[in-house]
Amino acid sequence: MSRAVFPGTFDPPTVGHLDIVTRAAAAFDELIVATGVNQSKNRLFGPQERIEMLTELVEPFPNVRIGSFEGLLVDYCRAEGAGVIVKGLRSAADYDYELQMAQLNRRMTGVDTVFLPTAPEHAFISSSWVKEIARLGGDVSTFVTPAVHTRLLNTL
Repeated sequence: MSRAVFPGTFDPPTVGHLDIVTRAAAAFDELIVATGVNQSKNRLFGPQERIEMLTELVEPFPNVRIGSFEGLLVDYCRAEGAGVIVKGLRSAADYDYELQMAQLNRRMTGVDTVFLPTAPEHAFISSSWVKEIARLGGDVSTFVTPAVHTRLLNTL
């Protein structure tokens, strides 16, 4: 059985994340979408809120479940029996950063990373931009699911 982890902060989850989940769910027997704590990011939603949004997001996929972790992603992968990390790439800059992380993870634990390029129509979407646009009163309804959009508007 192939098990993979798609990690991220998911603050909030976007349609770009949903694109990666859809494609990764088709490629692996089981996919764990895991929200982690990243000290360098300023979060709008708490851990439980992100888990709730992700649970709604992955509801249509029977082979996808939600997880959360603190600490090293590779330790979480090992604990879950996952041999693959899935990362979505929007740009060459993402690739440069993620390649180094993938090489470190492989060297430390043998966990491989699979890169999925984001669909072109989602390549410009980031959670950070979604939050910024929403804070300034812009319409982000096409960048997130309706349920996430409602939470976002109620939080700001």
